[in-house]
Amino acid sequence: MTLNFRGKLIDLSIPKILGILNLTPDSFYDGGSYNSIDKALKKCEKLIMEGADFIDLGAISTRPGANNLNEELEKKRLLPVLEKLIITFPEALFSIDTFRSEVANESLSIGAVMINDISGGEYDHQMFKTVSQFNCPYILMHRNRISKTKQKNLSNDNIVYDVINYLSKRINKASNAGINDIIIDPGFGYGKTLDDNFELLKNLNLFHSLNCPILIGISRKSMIWKTLNTSPKNSLNGTTFLHAVALQAGTKLLRVHDVKTAKECLDLLQALI
Repeated sequence: MTLNFRGKLIDLSIPKILGILNLTPDSFYDGGSYNSIDKALKKCEKLIMEGADFIDLGAISTRPGANNLNEELEKKRLLPVLEKLIITFPEALFSIDTFRSEVANESLSIGAVMINDISGGEYDHQMFKTVSQFNCPYILMHRNRISKTKQKNLSNDNIVYDVINYLSKRINKASNAGINDIIIDPGFGYGKTLDDNFELLKNLNLFHSLNCPILIGISRKSMIWKTLNTSPKNSLNGTTFLHAVALQAGTKLLRVHDVKTAKECLDLLQALI
């Protein structure tokens, strides 16, 4: 299984790591830590040195319940930093975490190589067309449409079936729009209860029926720290354990805050094969 990044083929026989670089002041774990160009450059260098295969750059918080940010402010935060990162790290591969087609268009024009869309193309109906024009990989995530007040009271009768069914339909639409390389993300934490999240992880093998690489984004999320009665700051050990579970189930990409520990987890599992 390979992904095509503008003619550069990336082999997924060994899973890859996306290092998270948040430019937002309100992300749930590291909000405000890297919201200047100098801080972002240092963080990016650290992620690359620790073994990140991709840098996933986001300028708007997409956590459940986050406030919406207008498009112009998202561009203002994102594009100058992206330009500087591409100049400074010309060999790095940058993914852009956005649900807006115009942000995706400008980022891909600058030199980003992948789009990570938490809305599965539903928030902006031009997204599929934009991605297909650049012939780049696209991360398609499942997310229930919820309000801030409803997040705590969600219930899904058959969450695994619902997510697979949704992803199957969106994959079909994206493929018909001309997107060749689609990565699926079950969307841990987005409109799911704690039980839902663990049910998805327990049945991750069923997602292989969709014939797309699977990306998992569980790094320091509430399914870990609420279960362990701790905090995002103290959730690294739990994150690493669940990364191992996901990798053993055939996950091909991990989206993580802590690249070094994720890489160690991946290397040790590879040694067991």
